[in-house]
Amino acid sequence: MTALTMLVTYKAKPGMRQTYVQQLRSSGILKKIREENGCLSYDFYFSEEDENTLLLVEQWQDADCQKIHLEQPHMKEAMAVKEQYIDQTSVVKASTL
Repeated sequence: MTALTMLVTYKAKPGMRQTYVQQLRSSGILKKIREENGCLSYDFYFSEEDENTLLLVEQWQDADCQKIHLEQPHMKEAMAVKEQYIDQTSVVKASTL
């Protein structure tokens, strides 16, 4: 079983970076994700260089746990929030050596 790390870079709509993360917190979505089976960490970081960029670092016990995560009802809610505040997303999947 190999741990999976997801590095997700978001480009928020102008001035919406903080609001996006606040919405995920206040709706309880972040709490639900962090309580999912196999979630080792799920943390956002703000870019020091670009006020509209943020990085999400997700760590999962394995790829199966991450796949199940994407199927959870609160992830539909998260995607709706993302559509409101995020313009671009890029994802890098990395396995532990």
